[in-house]
Amino acid sequence: MMGLSRIGLWSCLSVALLLLLLRAEAASIPITILETARARGAVCLDGSPPAYHLERGSGSGINNWLVHMEGGGWCEDLASCVSRRDTYKGSSLKMEKTMGFSGILGSKQAANPDFYNWNRIKIRYCDGSSFTGDVEAVDPKTKLFFRGERVWQAVIDDLLAKGMKNAQNAILSGCSAGGLAAILHCDKFRSLLPASARVKCVSDAGYFIHGTDIAGGSYVESFYSKVVKLHGSAKTLPASCTSRMRPELCFFPQYVAQSMRTPLFILNSAYDAWQIKNILAPSAVDKGGSWKSCKLDLKKCSAAQLQVVQNYRAQFLRAVNVGLGNSSSKGLFINSCYAHCQSGSVATWLSDKSPVVSNTKIGKAIGDWFYDRSAIQKIDSPYPSNPTCVNIDSDS
Repeated sequence: MMGLSRIGLWSCLSVALLLLLLRAEAASIPITILETARARGAVCLDGSPPAYHLERGSGSGINNWLVHMEGGGWCEDLASCVSRRDTYKGSSLKMEKTMGFSGILGSKQAANPDFYNWNRIKIRYCDGSSFTGDVEAVDPKTKLFFRGERVWQAVIDDLLAKGMKNAQNAILSGCSAGGLAAILHCDKFRSLLPASARVKCVSDAGYFIHGTDIAGGSYVESFYSKVVKLHGSAKTLPASCTSRMRPELCFFPQYVAQSMRTPLFILNSAYDAWQIKNILAPSAVDKGGSWKSCKLDLKKCSAAQLQVVQNYRAQFLRAVNVGLGNSSSKGLFINSCYAHCQSGSVATWLSDKSPVVSNTKIGKAIGDWFYDRSAIQKIDSPYPSNPTCVNIDSDS
């Protein structure tokens, strides 16, 4: 009993230390509402102007820019978009007025040594299309606007005017739907910055694969097809992909990354929690709910289910190989944690308890790759082999 008490005490102390670290990273970074974007029709689902949070760089980072796009899933039909419209996922009027940054956006040198003093921006996500929508007409019944691509361009133009046009180093990054957006907009971002600048992109939990679900189909393909059609995304997706295949397939990074010109870093779990829940075993396919417990906690999977999950890892790694090919400019950090989004938290970025692959933490891997200190292509062994994994499962 005494041993258990000590373990419990140390556990509580670890949690307390983590909370202190999180507080130390937190800051009240005010929201910028881009009112001028209305004139160009660059608005959220509800017609409100786009928004972002900016913390200015200093010292050696004054001409370096890290633009991070918020995640938040997608809406594929009018009903799902209406359900987002009056929330922070569809309206800047509903967004919090200040935000704290941590992880890749953190301002503490010890916790984020490579990027702490850069100009750091989080673009708020309020369009439901990974910033790809561009429909001129406003839906007459719902008053919905599908203008994600215009939102992205308006914010980027504003940042260029605020000094990003003189960037020496720049990263376009994002988590989940924002991580997908980082891939889809990567080459365009590169084209807007000085030719002399070092520009790269980082996708965190955004490498959604064209996977097979538990029924043998591809529910996610039909889902993305609806998103692309509703938001008018076909004309804004990378032409290097849409010239070769159907537009909805160009929502899958494996088909976009292979023709990208800008260096890309893929940070992902091979057992991405969102993908297991929504690509491998979506509720629409899991009619009887037999996967419900397994999807919440892999330790609750049956032996047969766990084998299916391991097969999904194999699907994922094949998709990564298709996207990256033999390119040495592309970086990889694929761990075996049951996680979704790992760059935005001090706990998973570069803390004592952060996940490790080949003796390297995420923050170190991305920094080394960006500055060409070393080539980074790290793939973890299969679940549950990595004792440094922590469960940071969150919705996309």
